[in-house]
Amino acid sequence: MGAQDSFGQAEDFHNDFGTNSVTMIWDQGFDSWSYYGVRGQPTAILVDASGEPITGWTGNFDQEEVLRLASES
Repeated sequence: MGAQDSFGQAEDFHNDFGTNSVTMIWDQGFDSWSYYGVRGQPTAILVDASGEPITGWTGNFDQEEVLRLASES
């Protein structure tokens, strides 16, 4: 989050959609975008425990694929 939203809007999104099972990053400076190679929104990146990317998606992604990959990590 962070491209067009305020921190308050990001918090509201997080609370409204119950995204408590994933960690959302607020990065006003876009450092995380650069690190992970994000080129557009929406983007989701599955990372391992050390923060290294496993895979990522831009646009829609399959929830079952995410859960499968997360369980294999």
